[in-house]
Amino acid sequence: MIGSGATAPAAPALPPPLPLFLPVAGQGARFCLYHAPAGKGTAALVYVHPFAEEMNRSRRMAALAARALAARGVAVLQIDLLGCGDSSGDFGDASWDAWRTDVRHAVAWLRERSGHVPGLWGLRMGALLALDCARELACPHLLLWQPVHSGATGLTQFLRLQLAADMLDQQSAARSTTAALRAALRAGTPQEIAGYTLAPAMADALDALDSKTLAPPCPTHWFELAPEAGRPLPPAGAAVLQAWQAQGAVVQAQVVAGPQFWATPEVATSAALLAATAAVFGAGHVP
Repeated sequence: MIGSGATAPAAPALPPPLPLFLPVAGQGARFCLYHAPAGKGTAALVYVHPFAEEMNRSRRMAALAARALAARGVAVLQIDLLGCGDSSGDFGDASWDAWRTDVRHAVAWLRERSGHVPGLWGLRMGALLALDCARELACPHLLLWQPVHSGATGLTQFLRLQLAADMLDQQSAARSTTAALRAALRAGTPQEIAGYTLAPAMADALDALDSKTLAPPCPTHWFELAPEAGRPLPPAGAAVLQAWQAQGAVVQAQVVAGPQFWATPEVATSAALLAATAAVFGAGHVP
C-alpha cells in the first residue's frame, strides 16, 4: 500500500521510434519505424499502410496510434512497402505478391525483436492486404481500420482520381473513363494515376481480391469512421461481417466518430479512433 507520503511509481518511459531499413532479398530495403513497448511488452503489431496517396495522408494518425499502442505494451513496426514512402523501388515496380513478401519480412523481424507472434494492423487497402496475409502468417489478432472490402472497388476509387484530374485540367481535351483505364491496363499498358504509375499486374491482383473470401482466422477488431459514433456498419460492411461470421470468424465491429483522414488534403485525426484502438490493448489485455 502506498502511504500518505509515498508516490506511485512512474510509468515506464516510452523510447522514441527507431528508424531502420529492413533488407528484402533481391528487392532492396524497406524503411521501417519500430515503436518499442513501454515496460515489458505484451503483444506486437505490424502496421500495413493504405494505397498510394492515402498512405501519406494517414501518416499522422498511424504515428499517433503506434505511440498509443506502444504505451500500452504493444511493440509496433510500421513498414513502407516496396515502391512506397522511403523504401526501395518505384510505385510502378510494386506487385501484390511483393507486398505480401514485405509483410512476411516485417512479421519475422518483429517476432524476433519483440518475442511475440505479431498480429497485423491494416488501414483501407492495407487492411485487405493484412487479411490476405493473416492465415499464412498465423496471426494471433487483427486490427482493421476502415477496410476496403473489394480490391475491384478500391481500384475503381483510385482510377476515379484520374477522372477528377482530367476534369480540372482545362488545357486537356482528353477525358478518361474508368472503363477506358481498365481496358488499357488489361492490354498491358501502365497508367499514370494521380502521380502514381499503376502496373497492369497490380490492377489484375486487386480485381481478384474479395474480403468475403478472406474471413479472419483470428480474433479481429474492426473500426469504421462516421460523423457520429454508434451508427451501424454501412450495408457493404455489414454484408462482409455477416459472411465472415457465417464462416466462424470472431469479429468485433464498431463505428466511431471521426473524419476520413486518409482522404482529406489537410491533416485530420480522430481522437475517438485512437482511444478505441488503444482500449483493445488496454491494461495489458491482448485480444
